[in-house]
Amino acid sequence: MGDVEGNLANIKQTIAEACSRADRREDEVHIIAVTKYVSMETAERAIEAGISHLGENRIEGALDKWEKLQDKASFHFIGQLQSKKAKKIIGKYEYIHSLDRMSLAEELEKRLEDGNKVKCFVQVNVSGEASKAGLDSAEVIPFIQRLEGFSAIEVVGLMTMAPYEEEPEKTRGWFRELRELRDRVRKLGQTNAPCEELSMGMSNDYAIAIEEGATYIRLGTSLVGNETNA
Repeated sequence: MGDVEGNLANIKQTIAEACSRADRREDEVHIIAVTKYVSMETAERAIEAGISHLGENRIEGALDKWEKLQDKASFHFIGQLQSKKAKKIIGKYEYIHSLDRMSLAEELEKRLEDGNKVKCFVQVNVSGEASKAGLDSAEVIPFIQRLEGFSAIEVVGLMTMAPYEEEPEKTRGWFRELRELRDRVRKLGQTNAPCEELSMGMSNDYAIAIEEGATYIRLGTSLVGNETNA
């Protein structure tokens, strides 16, 4: 099962050091435990260790863990979400990190009623890699402006996945670009797009992401491990 408690202690130390270098407060950084590759028991153990945010990127696992743990954590859907499957998590998952097309926005708007909202991160492919989902940087502001009349969608921030690098320092430019883009979105003053948050940084590069302004980091193997081959 791995030493979730020990892993979390090491991660918190890394966060503290990164925040110190960037002159930031540690409480500005929220850890999302990505539990795609671990059991329900390990997800529960992460919560017991002090994690309050769980992330899933597959509908099946997402629903199973929400059913069991819904009262114990905030839930983030961090994978690509097909419009036709959005109805399965609406009203359950508080955050969606992969809003990147109008068809999904329209589905979310249609499914949410009675003044309910979903907190969305617009996903940005800052590196332009063909294997990565998300909008090109130049598309982000026009896309968010098109969402202005969507009462059920709150654009709380931007999300990206940097290319994997053996030397994490090489990811810094991508994270900086997302932060600068986030700042431009905030200046729009759009009511449904406060865009205060940055979802960026994973197990390999989260310290660099924090130095560049990450407010949510998505950690899987470094925190809860990988049980698929156990």
